[in-house]
Amino acid sequence: MGDLRNCRRCGKLFVYSGSPLCVKCTEQDEEIFVKVKEYIEKHPKCTTMEVADALDVPMEKILQFLREGKLELSGENTNMILGCERCGKSINTGRYCKDCAASMENEFKKGFYSVEAQRSRDRDRMYTAHRRKKY
Repeated sequence: MGDLRNCRRCGKLFVYSGSPLCVKCTEQDEEIFVKVKEYIEKHPKCTTMEVADALDVPMEKILQFLREGKLELSGENTNMILGCERCGKSINTGRYCKDCAASMENEFKKGFYSVEAQRSRDRDRMYTAHRRKKY
């Protein structure tokens, strides 16, 4: 049997499958997402506040969809501003701009490769075990 947890939003007990929300709350989020996406497509010059007011959706939920990469701002939509969490540069979706994402990826790879290089050096060494017999 899977791991049982309480839903982060409604508190109902459910079988955990990777999402902190139960099936019902996940479906509600998907319905909200569809509404927001359709509204933004019909009104490309709207702001985040206008979408939140028109659909009675919390502004944080709209920003969450943008940060998760579910929504992407088009070139026409210059009124909705989403900034890179690292440098503040304007982006269309996600949390980081392309430059910051590439920079962080290189930094992570450096750390990974240095650990891998150390392991390979350790494997290349010869070790001998000395056993002393007791007479």
